[in-house]
Amino acid sequence: MDLFNNDEVNLFGQGKNLLPFDGEALIYPYFFKEDVFARLVEETPWKQDKMKIYGREVEFPRLTAWYGDSDEVYIYSGVVNVPVPFSSLLNAIKQSAEQQCGYRFNTALLNYYRDGNDSMGWHSDDESELGSNPVIASVSFGASRVFRFKHKIQKDAKVSVELHNGDLLIMRGATQHHWLHQVPKTAKKPGPRINITFRLIG
Repeated sequence: MDLFNNDEVNLFGQGKNLLPFDGEALIYPYFFKEDVFARLVEETPWKQDKMKIYGREVEFPRLTAWYGDSDEVYIYSGVVNVPVPFSSLLNAIKQSAEQQCGYRFNTALLNYYRDGNDSMGWHSDDESELGSNPVIASVSFGASRVFRFKHKIQKDAKVSVELHNGDLLIMRGATQHHWLHQVPKTAKKPGPRINITFRLIG
């Protein structure tokens, strides 16, 4: 599957940096030309994880799946994620993201936002397994959703962007040290969306 036209590599250049300082979040609108949302919904082994909040278990407000090479286990919010081997579709998406980033990835976290009630809370991808200044490639398929950043120290520093079907967002440099990000709930009743974040662990 040709998800990315190699002849267009130079047209994308370095992307637009969404962050005013303390990091890089490069946006490449409509980077992926082929709509693979329906295939991802059907082929992915989605699960409903739970986390503990103030001593009680609550379900994640989204469905998730974890893919990776060999035994790259990833833990976040107290959930141990054992990887599923990359499918041919995910591998094709990964290779296109790697080509643009100039960076190798060995894991992918998929989040399925079924409607406006599904969300992702404020967090940084700063787990020790990711190393210092990790490069993270975030790909969106399906309905558009708002993605927000806020600085950890300078509380008035906030950035908001709407991510569309096929958009690629690359977070790198000191971004995870200085910024939090989220996908907030919305009452606008958007359609379903899948986000894939590629990372290098180990």
